[in-house]
Amino acid sequence: MSLAVSSRICDSPGCGETAKLQCPTCIKIGIPGSYFCSQECFKGAWGEHKKLHKLAKAQVNGEKPDNDNYNPWPGFRFTGSLRPAPLSATRTVPDNITRPDYANHPNGISESEKQMRGTTNIRILTDEEQEGMRTVCRLTREILDVAAQASAVGVATDEIDRLVHEATIDRDCYPSPLNYFEFPKSCCTSINEVICHGIPDMRPLQDGDIMNVDISAYHRGYHGDANETFFVGNVSENAKKLVKTTYECLKLAIDEVKPGVRYREIGNIIQKHAQANGFSVVRSYCGHGINELFHTAPSVPHYGKNKAIGIMKPGQVFTIEPMINEGTWRDELWPDNWTAVTQDGKLSAQFEHTLLVTETGCEVLTRRLDNNGQPHFMDTMSS
Repeated sequence: MSLAVSSRICDSPGCGETAKLQCPTCIKIGIPGSYFCSQECFKGAWGEHKKLHKLAKAQVNGEKPDNDNYNPWPGFRFTGSLRPAPLSATRTVPDNITRPDYANHPNGISESEKQMRGTTNIRILTDEEQEGMRTVCRLTREILDVAAQASAVGVATDEIDRLVHEATIDRDCYPSPLNYFEFPKSCCTSINEVICHGIPDMRPLQDGDIMNVDISAYHRGYHGDANETFFVGNVSENAKKLVKTTYECLKLAIDEVKPGVRYREIGNIIQKHAQANGFSVVRSYCGHGINELFHTAPSVPHYGKNKAIGIMKPGQVFTIEPMINEGTWRDELWPDNWTAVTQDGKLSAQFEHTLLVTETGCEVLTRRLDNNGQPHFMDTMSS
């Protein structure tokens, strides 16, 4: 899950003011977004807004969701063809599962991350801490493979989220995205023009979609983070080229990781390969340090000529997660304040690994293990 948190904008059509008030009914039944700048704006939008409650309640009661008539943001201009669909109720985590500090915070704020905000000090993990990261990253990989096996035409991303949630709990992990700054689900599912942080919903996957699934898990005090982009059914040649190039960008960047390399060099490598293939690199979201904290120093931009601070040293752990676009690199945000999409509505793809810097190079902590069953397409992408 990439590093970036945006301010909330009022959902009242044409308003655009910063919003802090959230509809209490939407909180109760799990509708994302639904923020308003004032009681006046809330009352003015009520005629259309209350229709969302009816749609969501019908879904919770087991009725077929009316995806075609679901429009949580009347007047919003979508950049592409993808539309939101109703959400299921927020899933719960058993009490025996160890939680990060934001899990029960009313606004999903991590006080431990807040205390470290602004620091450029990059932690060097002890041998014991590195073992903790190896364990959680292995479990994160297993959970991502569960999502990969479930990705098929006709499967709703909400069903993928359910499987991910259950697989996470089964491994004595907490799903790191759940309630992180109030994110309502246990993984991110980003389809077609969605760059990152797509919220799983009731929309069935369609033939020709590409979908990124971003998995983050918290186990015994440590977070793991990984994602992959999958083909759904028969995918266009342009989409295949974009996904292949994105994976190659990640692979080339990983090959450069070793002690003494400046973090800012990663973006130069990624942008050079993306541009050589006619694609662009997203700038609003970046890789990040990860350990007991979900997001911490260093920041690892994926575009060239960036000003990232820090030099790689053995024992540091961080993610590289390039987001590569078919068209412009610029992004926009849906009113749910999470779903980042391409400004021109064209496709976006992403891959991510969590890495440990070693004495001679790096260890890919979220790599696929030899005994992990059938290989997925990422294993054969370069062939």
